[in-house]
Amino acid sequence: MRRLNDPPYLAFPFQIDRNGAQTANRVKHVRQQIEQVIFTNPYERVFRPEFGVGIKKLIFEPNASALWEVTRKRLMASLAEALQGEVDPRSLEVQVRGVDEKLIVEISYSLATIGQTEKHEFLVS
Repeated sequence: MRRLNDPPYLAFPFQIDRNGAQTANRVKHVRQQIEQVIFTNPYERVFRPEFGVGIKKLIFEPNASALWEVTRKRLMASLAEALQGEVDPRSLEVQVRGVDEKLIVEISYSLATIGQTEKHEFLVS
């Protein structure tokens, strides 16, 4: 029996197996949405040119606090729009920091309907 507060979503990337299209629960779906925002380059999507942060482009930029702050603000704006209705906007927190030649993005949030808190860390190198 499916619950209304945790319905099945199509998984990303889209895949079909012998049972049909693969699905994801709400927690996985939100994480997959975050990954799309982080790794999609701006103007990559035809009808949503403002979507995405394009974090892979930052690999060759100077690893400094000014870059981290600009990246954090871009991520906050993009994630707030992409996760609208899924995540409590007051709970969304983004931390960006550099360690050696790596960029670390840490995102924490609370799911709006079920109140579950999640925290994910993405390493870009």
